[in-house]
Amino acid sequence: MAMKRRASAHWSGNLKDGKGQISTETGVLRDAPYGFRSRFEDGPGTNPEELIAAAHAGCYTMALAAALGQAGFTAERIETNAVVTLDKDGEGFAITAVTLTCRAKVPVIDTAAFDGIAQDTKRNCPVSKVLRADISLDAALEG
Repeated sequence: MAMKRRASAHWSGNLKDGKGQISTETGVLRDAPYGFRSRFEDGPGTNPEELIAAAHAGCYTMALAAALGQAGFTAERIETNAVVTLDKDGEGFAITAVTLTCRAKVPVIDTAAFDGIAQDTKRNCPVSKVLRADISLDAALEG
């Protein structure tokens, strides 16, 4: 059974002066502001790259806990930070890198086993996979 999670974004105005809000179906984000300044400068609000970083850090951390468990280990603590890099790309922009930094306390495991599980998790956590996924779009102009 496929799980579906939903989020929405609303935007009014042009790129530089416009304003937007992002919401999630759980209500964790409800009309959270975002705009040009929060994305490309140091303005208040969130931005898509910050949300991708949060999603990737959370996903990787949970997936690592699961992979360690499958290998017979239980983590006392896993902390992951994600940095998403947005670079100029021709006339536009592109996410060019995601850097995950993970620190874990896992009793009994040796470094080689941990490194193997950590690298495999990096390749296979759902958010890592979605960053390589085909994306479909249904766009329509309303009157």
